[in-house]
Amino acid sequence: MPSDRPAIAPYLIAVVLFTFTACGSEQASLADRQAAVAEAGSEVMPFNLDETTHIFTDTATGGVQDVVADDKTEQTNIELIRRHLQDEAAKFRVGDFSDPEATHGPEMPGLSILKERFGEISLTLTETDLGATITYSTDDAEVVDAIHAWFSAQTSDHGDHAE
Repeated sequence: MPSDRPAIAPYLIAVVLFTFTACGSEQASLADRQAAVAEAGSEVMPFNLDETTHIFTDTATGGVQDVVADDKTEQTNIELIRRHLQDEAAKFRVGDFSDPEATHGPEMPGLSILKERFGEISLTLTETDLGATITYSTDDAEVVDAIHAWFSAQTSDHGDHAE
């Protein structure tokens, strides 16, 4: 028996194709962004990104950023990580976030608040067996949220190089 309703199959196929196309281009955009960040990062970070891992952990008062060598025998990478995070911590303490900005762009989530309110953030640098750790701590909820947003953006941007 013929129906007065139009056939739904062509519309359903169009919706499914649009969804797959949109998802595919979103994944391609993320991959393109991660490749661009890796390239920019290689200009800022002296160690080999493919042989290290960035680990960003949110805490109630800020967060913990670990950078570790994937191979514990790579002493050169470990020393480069330590030196880089020492330099970054010194810059961050005076409000200089130019390296993350050069790597991730000026619109990076959380960055503007960190630059404006750096004096409210306590930074502690610790050397570890595989690299180094920077601990960020503050009493202000807005600054904590900015640290969390900044960490999330870095985790996404660094892709396979981050956790």
